[in-house]
Amino acid sequence: MADTMQTNVNNTSIFDFHGKPPLAKALPISLQHVLAMIAGVITPPIIIAGVVGATPQEKLLLIQIAVLASGICTLFHLYGVWKFGARLPAIFGVGFAYVPTLIAVGGQFGIEGILGAQLIGGITMMVVGYFIQYIRHLFPPVVAGTVVLVIGLSLYDIAIRYIAGSGNVNAPNFGELQNWGVGLVTLVTVLLASQFGRGVVKLSAIIVGILVGYLIALPLGMVDFSSVASAQWIAVPRVMPFEMEFHSAAIVSMVVICVINSVQTIGDLSATSVAGMNRELKTKELTGGLLGNGLTTAASSFFGALPTSTFSQNVGIVAMTKVISRYVLAIAGIFMLLAGLSPKFGAIMTTIPYPVLGGATITVFGMITMTGIQLLTKDEMSARNMTIVGLALALSLGISAVPSAIAQFPETLQNVIGGAPIVVAAITAFVLNLVLPRKSLADEAREREEIAEADAEETAGDTGLKAEK
Repeated sequence: MADTMQTNVNNTSIFDFHGKPPLAKALPISLQHVLAMIAGVITPPIIIAGVVGATPQEKLLLIQIAVLASGICTLFHLYGVWKFGARLPAIFGVGFAYVPTLIAVGGQFGIEGILGAQLIGGITMMVVGYFIQYIRHLFPPVVAGTVVLVIGLSLYDIAIRYIAGSGNVNAPNFGELQNWGVGLVTLVTVLLASQFGRGVVKLSAIIVGILVGYLIALPLGMVDFSSVASAQWIAVPRVMPFEMEFHSAAIVSMVVICVINSVQTIGDLSATSVAGMNRELKTKELTGGLLGNGLTTAASSFFGALPTSTFSQNVGIVAMTKVISRYVLAIAGIFMLLAGLSPKFGAIMTTIPYPVLGGATITVFGMITMTGIQLLTKDEMSARNMTIVGLALALSLGISAVPSAIAQFPETLQNVIGGAPIVVAAITAFVLNLVLPRKSLADEAREREEIAEADAEETAGDTGLKAEK
């Protein structure tokens, strides 16, 4: 027992969940997790603030509380409380997957309608989390892998837009060669560091790329420090900064997207355990992750933070680096916590130009896609499973590419599936997995043999009839 305790105390491995490496080694890897998630954290509140007509002060509040909630949520899931929390090397925070639904709800019912529906949606997620141990068999690798695969594929356009200069294709400098130059230099730096680097440089390839890209962008005038100058040093959030309103249409939309997000959480946590820890996700971890995500989503509504979710880009970092130390990710959570308490700190992080972020994260999005494929291959690639995956991809990405195709659908349905390919993919894969007959490769081979034998008998019979004639 003493030897075991001594081993745990001296465990400094970054490739062990309970490892506690030296701060100098952990910090660069932690920072790249922060840099990978920061844009995803602040973008939803910025978008929603515009939709609901928030004042500049309310907009800053929404951004601040989103960053703070992401830090608290990450730490909560890393260490857990009772049955709540995934206790996996995963980053949680205000989720981008909810944005289409939040835009629809916010446009009609305002921030008050969003927060009221979010409270109910969070409770729904906790119910799903409680019963997941009884229904987990409904989400085999073919379903979870499809969800992760679509998550990766649906992120590529974001990375390309960022490299081109902005999340908005109508931005004045969108697509300029200067943006592409900085983005591609950042991308090449990440590739060189990850493939030819050694030690900390190899493990911190993304942050190395961001630093190089940032230094190039500075003299080109691509870094804007105006938000840093105007940001406060300290700002403490308060309970109920906005009122809550409960509207049935808003609640239905939010409950549906929260249930769908639970499938994304299953996919992300599965990807984390498979790609980062080389093992299947445990039921206890999955239950804790869903219960915890539901709790943080519900609790966030009281402070003005938007719904929380796993961060797929950080799953990609774990898959690429294989660094699963809880201590490393906890530092990232603490950084987000500090950024939430100090808007000045958060403002500094938001000065990273879009091309730098895009060039650094596109490799991560590629890793998410490959993790989805890795999950899929844990099931047999039978004709049945290929049908499930192929149809889920075709419908989800097709509808996402042509949103006007569902313009005649009921508005609630448009709000649920419009612009969110993961929703269509999750529903399609889930339903097909339930209704299609389960056939293994051996079953399908046997079917072909039976068909071949029947054809041979039929041919022989026809030959005999002709001979008699």
